[in-house]
Amino acid sequence: MDQTVMTIRQPRLFAKVYVDLFNKRIRVDDYRGNVEDLITWIEQAGKDQGIEKLIVKLRWEHHAIALAKGFVLEAIVPGYYHGSDMFFFSKFLRSDRRSSDLWTKEDEIVASVISDGTPPMKKEINGVIRRATKSDAYNLSSLYKEVFQIYPVPLHDSSYIEKSIDQGTIFYCIEINNTIISAASAEVNQTYKNAELTDCATLPSYRKGGLMKELLFSLEQELKNKQIFCVYTIARSLSYGMNAAFSQLGYTYGGRLGNNCYIYDKLEDMNVWYKQLGGAKN
Repeated sequence: MDQTVMTIRQPRLFAKVYVDLFNKRIRVDDYRGNVEDLITWIEQAGKDQGIEKLIVKLRWEHHAIALAKGFVLEAIVPGYYHGSDMFFFSKFLRSDRRSSDLWTKEDEIVASVISDGTPPMKKEINGVIRRATKSDAYNLSSLYKEVFQIYPVPLHDSSYIEKSIDQGTIFYCIEINNTIISAASAEVNQTYKNAELTDCATLPSYRKGGLMKELLFSLEQELKNKQIFCVYTIARSLSYGMNAAFSQLGYTYGGRLGNNCYIYDKLEDMNVWYKQLGGAKN
């Protein structure tokens, strides 16, 4: 996959930028300095590389600059920056990338999972929930290959999973008879002490039994032990089960990233959910 993390160093600007040619997007993950220079840089890079969507994880004090440059607010994660809020501001460089035919249906899914707080009946599974290690990388990649035809990062490649673990990503899995049947991960941001819960997958025959909620709860406990309290996820807007799992675990809906990435079998909208593990109100 053509995905690169770049560091921009200019006289008035420092930024960490994720250039994602596979998903035809550029995302600014961190910055300091002149925000107008930052936007100018990513707009030019987007034009040069055929990018369709620009995303900035913005601090609120810079929102007026982003709005003036044609960016729109899509979602929020309170507490992301050491307790200060983070806002996903995006700009679409193609009209068809901006349009989503399923938006109303996705609104209905969010409304439904929020109103229906009933957890699913648990299946009795003789499995083990544990933290995964690099030795599990091949089996994890096999799970992701079976669940996702397309995924925004190369989880089908076991070496990518090994590298992610080396870089601090925490994977948890459920194993039955030496087969991993469900997994999820937490990508930890050590700079700002937050984590994204992601890479959630369960084999079809084991779904609707609350397994993913058990994995997510285990990840939450691991993060709390590390004093990481701001957690969030970016979930497929069309997945009732995943949105329901986060809603039932006490996450708050924070908005939707339109046509954000290629996942499952197509380009999809993604919902943002967030939670404060320290007990503060969302």
